[in-house]
Amino acid sequence: MRRLLPVMFLLSACASGSGMQSPAPATSSAEPARPRPYPMTMTPQFQRALDRGTRTPTGAPGPKYWTQGAEYRISASIDPVTAVLTGSETIKYTNRSPDTLRSVWLQVSANAYAPEAQRNDNFPITRAVQFTKATVGGVDAPLMTRPARGPGYRVDGTRMQVILGQPLLPGQSVDLAFDWNYPVPPGNAQRGGQDGKTWLVSYWYPQMAVYDDVNGWQTDRYRGQAEFYMGYADYDVSLTVPAGWIIGATGELQNADQVLAPQTRDRLAQARRSASTVQVVTAADRGPGKATLAGTNGKLTWRFAAKNVRDFTWAASPDYLWDAQAAVVGDATGDGKPDTALAVAMYRPEAGPLWVRDAEYAQHSVQFLSQYLWPYPWSHMTVVEGVQGCGGMEYPMLTCLQAEWPNDTTMYEVVVHEIAHMWFPMMVGSDERRHSWMDEGNTQFDQSQGMQDFYRGYDDEAVNRNIYLGFSRGGGELPMMTWSDWQPTGGSFGIASYFKQATVLVTLRNLIGREAFERGLRTYGRQWMYKHPTPYDYFNAFNTASGQDLGWFWRSWYFETWQLDQAIASVTPKGSGFEVTIQDKGLMPMPVRLAISHANGTVERREIPVSVWLAGNDRTTIMVPGDVTKIEIDPENGFPDIDRNNNRWNR
Repeated sequence: MRRLLPVMFLLSACASGSGMQSPAPATSSAEPARPRPYPMTMTPQFQRALDRGTRTPTGAPGPKYWTQGAEYRISASIDPVTAVLTGSETIKYTNRSPDTLRSVWLQVSANAYAPEAQRNDNFPITRAVQFTKATVGGVDAPLMTRPARGPGYRVDGTRMQVILGQPLLPGQSVDLAFDWNYPVPPGNAQRGGQDGKTWLVSYWYPQMAVYDDVNGWQTDRYRGQAEFYMGYADYDVSLTVPAGWIIGATGELQNADQVLAPQTRDRLAQARRSASTVQVVTAADRGPGKATLAGTNGKLTWRFAAKNVRDFTWAASPDYLWDAQAAVVGDATGDGKPDTALAVAMYRPEAGPLWVRDAEYAQHSVQFLSQYLWPYPWSHMTVVEGVQGCGGMEYPMLTCLQAEWPNDTTMYEVVVHEIAHMWFPMMVGSDERRHSWMDEGNTQFDQSQGMQDFYRGYDDEAVNRNIYLGFSRGGGELPMMTWSDWQPTGGSFGIASYFKQATVLVTLRNLIGREAFERGLRTYGRQWMYKHPTPYDYFNAFNTASGQDLGWFWRSWYFETWQLDQAIASVTPKGSGFEVTIQDKGLMPMPVRLAISHANGTVERREIPVSVWLAGNDRTTIMVPGDVTKIEIDPENGFPDIDRNNNRWNR
């Protein structure tokens, strides 16, 4: 979500009913009066995956679907004086693909802060990651300055290629090891950093790039605007920090008895049974020998483990307060019994009074989204106050928020948004670097559902729609299918990634009906948990759920920047009724839903099918019998019409 707040600032300056009458088409001509969406076609790469059986035309993974495997063991420490992080890691990488790999790729995202890095956003400049050791299969792998036989490695900005000594055959594994260090960037960094007191350590270790069944190695650079594409892996992480520091992290703490004071452990156990907030660490409890043990030589090593997650991130501060309470998530384990997760908030007292409700906000978010989507699967969901560069940013089981927010509504909004990211993309692992709308837009929509449940009567869907329409009226849009890093402005990126997709989901729900829509959303999500869906899997999943070929919908909304502008062009008395001409002034084809009010108080519903516009017409005429007093297009505001002033006629 890191880009959402500046984008918002910039932008601030069902099924047909019975008794439908088929409309008379407009007079035909040799050439259609409007462009028609051309058929949906798959990319050659996706078609190849269909042919190989790793994908299916129904939107589900194929019988031969695979993902790569990785197991990380990482040890790291921080020097609070120099802000340098020193780390050592081993990675067991397993080739589950049918392909032979002669080299492997990693992401070194911290190199985005190096002076020579390619960037499309503002970054504070530090230095590149320094590697002091690299091995492949236990054999030293030197830095390569020119092509050579492996083992060896070369670094190109935020990308690292490791040339293997021997080809990695299907089913085989290779052990990689690295020692490295780099300065954790200052607090105005992108999506993390440190201010000397609070540390949000993100994208901090060499991480395997994704090798998938559609595109092979995905080695797009991290430039700042677009976010991340990550594979699922197991983590065993040891973090050495000064005693008295509190750490919130991805995964489960493995050695609580070696780092937390007995009182802290007792209060955590109490919080796991409590529906209301428990103060695990208060201001009076902070410090070595109080919240934590005293440690050896003034230091403690915290050990965390996480299974099948796409990243590992952690936050630390000597000043954190620690609140927690239980959230009921439903049957996450499949044993027929309700499960719970710990909703956690960690923040400094100076963050302000809004933070005292953050554990409650996290609890509601996890509980609501577990019911609306599917159960939250992990043991905790932690919200930490981070540095200013966090904005609002998501990681597995952890979200980092900047300290200051204008009011409690905005605070809840950012909490529920970031927690909704636990479903998209933490569980449903889409490629954010190319298609941000698959995670940010879905999450913006899910945020609205949470907002409307927590604040009854609050219409967050209307907020998204108005932001999208306002930007669309001014121009500057690029199609949603434009790769995220190639959106030219923060405004076009924000619209395509957040607000338009959230609005299109509401449009789709109103087009195919709530039941089919929610079935499609949940089925798509569950089928692609811990996997890598593409936009075509998403499109196909909703085609299957709705029982319709919605190719015209996907082509029009995702590959074009057409606008929807349906209008009542004329209403003319004719015989015992009225002749009504509907004009489609925009280029976006959608059904026209009419509410026709009669003098006797009845309201008649008519629908002009989308096929009229798909045939190339831009207007059509229907006859309405009786004494008509008012006609309105889409009075429920179900579709995002650019100009509603031409949607009504009153006699």
